[in-house]
Amino acid sequence: METSVEISLYPLGREYVPEIKAFVKQLKGYNGLDVQVSGMSTQIFGDYGTIMNALTDEIERSFKENGKSVFVLKIVDGHLKKEK
Repeated sequence: METSVEISLYPLGREYVPEIKAFVKQLKGYNGLDVQVSGMSTQIFGDYGTIMNALTDEIERSFKENGKSVFVLKIVDGHLKKEK
């Protein structure tokens, strides 16, 4: 099932840019995911199972490596990527 996810990462109490860049880099390493970055969030397009498995692994990695953070997600059924 094709899915679209918008995710934002908010590290608590520390420099946020390197942590966000590392998180996005990890997501871009997964086969089958289309990862698009904007100024306020990251959009992920692909198969529901692939996206959710990647997010589970990478959110857990972020918590273990970086400590407390807030992740905000919007999940939509369907591929909503805007074509340029």
